[in-house]
Amino acid sequence: MRALIVGLVLSLSSSLALAEIDVNALAKKKQTPQGLYLTAKQAYEEKSASPQASLFIDVRTRAELEFVGMTDMVDVNIPYMVHDKDSWNAKKKRFVSEPNSNFSVAFDDVVKSKGFNKQSKIIVMCRSGSRSAKAANLLSQLGYQNVYSVVDGFEGDKAKTGPAKGHRNVNGWKNSGLPWSYKLTVAKMYFEE
Repeated sequence: MRALIVGLVLSLSSSLALAEIDVNALAKKKQTPQGLYLTAKQAYEEKSASPQASLFIDVRTRAELEFVGMTDMVDVNIPYMVHDKDSWNAKKKRFVSEPNSNFSVAFDDVVKSKGFNKQSKIIVMCRSGSRSAKAANLLSQLGYQNVYSVVDGFEGDKAKTGPAKGHRNVNGWKNSGLPWSYKLTVAKMYFEE
């Protein structure tokens, strides 16, 4: 009986929480074909309430994890994009990023090793919600049916006005006061094979 009540409460709170996200207000680059979204706070609540019910993947680069930090609530890191250390984008003044050619293989391996499948709930998070949407799109194409993108990501959106204009301090995991650290767990890190 207790399990049924807990399940109903989680289901109801999940449904109400999802209603808080105005899909029409989401930037196109943050939208997914499945239309499944969570905020960082909602992802935290879900993983806290039932850690084994979903697979939580951080799709940021290894450098982002090292220099910006990571939450230990994430099950594993698999970068969706990787930097080409030999190519420079003069217009954007940074190294060129390209899709991780091993992403889908590494993801499938993690899903199997952790006992999940294509119907399991998957949560993907990046810096601000754009790459996680791209990862969710790819996973949907690969047959994963229950992929949620964290729309505000780990660092959040940029402020549009005021003295902090252009800084990522609006929302997201870190700005919501959720647990994170600069100390990384090696078992959760991505290593190319």
